Amino acid sequence: MPVSRGSIVVLLTLVGLAACAPQERKTLDDVANGANVTEVGEQVEQQALTVMEPLKPPAPGTPGGLPVDPEPIVEGTIDPASAQGAGQLVQGYYALLEEKRFADAQDLWRDGTPHGDEDPKVFAGRFDQFSEIHANIGAPGDPEGAAGSLYVAVPVQIYARVRATGKPYYALRLVTLKRVNDVPGSTAEQRRWHIENIGAWSNMEQAPVKTQ
Repeated sequence: MPVSRGSIVVLLTLVGLAACAPQERKTLDDVANGANVTEVGEQVEQQALTVMEPLKPPAPGTPGGLPVDPEPIVEGTIDPASAQGAGQLVQGYYALLEEKRFADAQDLWRDGTPHGDEDPKVFAGRFDQFSEIHANIGAPGDPEGAAGSLYVAVPVQIYARVRATGKPYYALRLVTLKRVNDVPGSTAEQRRWHIENIGAWSNMEQAPVKTQ
């Protein structure tokens, strides 16, 4: 397949960022020998990522880090209706984002919320700017009741890599979850935790529960 000059320039740029002279020569040889430009470009991009600035999220208790909490999320079997159950759901949500399983992640939002009802392609497109996404999950707060429902707030530390630049990205988020209280007439689905809201948050402020 003929190789465009623009494709070679892109590859050379990536190689220059990612590797030493021997690797540059190998990439040029691959292209000259008819290798698929797209596949070669993907390989070089992965090489570039290995030499980029490592992802090092701030430590707990420092600016940009999660709160220092003596009771982190419990691992193993717990009551899914408890605050710890809400924390485990948040863990699962960000694990799905890390695996790029965006449709499954969207299913964890409550129906009727903007993101829960969003077009799946639009929802997935929100994460296109990142080549990788990871998160540390903080300890959930105590459940609070309002109008027959329970709410729990879970702090999250996101650390990701910007696709366009390869630069690290760090952010703190507060995930608010909601479930209907155990009242007669409520369904099993309503009594499960669902994501209600994800907003910006600072570890220098108290984590409020949003009940709107």
